[in-house]
Amino acid sequence: MKSLFRPADRSFVRNVHVALAFYRIHSSFIGSCVPHIRKAWEVIAPVVTAKKFIKFDVKRFLSTIDGGRKITAFSKKQAIFVQGDPSDAVFYVQKGKVRLTVVSKSGKEATIGIMKEGDFFGEGCLAGQTLRLFSATAMTDCSVMQIDKKYMMEVLHREHAFSDMFVAYLLTRNIRYEEDLVDQLFNSSEKRLARILLLLAHFGKEGKPETVIPKMSQETLADMIGTTRSRVSFFMNRFRKLGFVDYGEGGLEVHSSLLNIVLHD
Repeated sequence: MKSLFRPADRSFVRNVHVALAFYRIHSSFIGSCVPHIRKAWEVIAPVVTAKKFIKFDVKRFLSTIDGGRKITAFSKKQAIFVQGDPSDAVFYVQKGKVRLTVVSKSGKEATIGIMKEGDFFGEGCLAGQTLRLFSATAMTDCSVMQIDKKYMMEVLHREHAFSDMFVAYLLTRNIRYEEDLVDQLFNSSEKRLARILLLLAHFGKEGKPETVIPKMSQETLADMIGTTRSRVSFFMNRFRKLGFVDYGEGGLEVHSSLLNIVLHD
């Protein structure tokens, strides 16, 4: 029987399934931490509501942990871990960007996230995950801290300020996964592309936006938004002609005017 979906539709459906899978994974992780979340939420609820988190120097704090951690420098395109590896540590990006990808049984690869400086990944081990469900690869030259599961659990139980920050971080990221799913289900591919470019450039986040984002292939962008490379090429050329983006030696320059695409009905 012939497929009822066109290639672009199948890509869209595949990415929706990936989004749902990871939403369930992270929802499961949050659920396993409910007792800690309830206690921490009493402290951080007003902070999250106001979108202003208590200032906490995570990088400095993690550098003081006795044992159970190591810092590794990874070159561009170097694997940090691969899908199916033992899940026994949490990772923290000190510098650079990391790409998270998942491969289906049929060999289809999809990008599920881009982690930047200050982000955690691989925390599934804290909820009993024994094997990695995705791969992590350095998008740029980067420095990553690896914290063994045992020591991470000890720190979360001992250091309340760090626990509050970590729970708030996970809740915020879980909201992001929900937004990604809604974006996949209801927005056009043009809007999805504009949104992912703005997110990569950190528009709408605290601090100064990084208007220049690392170079990535149109295939990668197509995987992230659930469309074809040809559609990404068409929209990128349109964005460039309208002055929303510019190509340079350092990467892709994203202008705030690209918000017009996202906000336009």
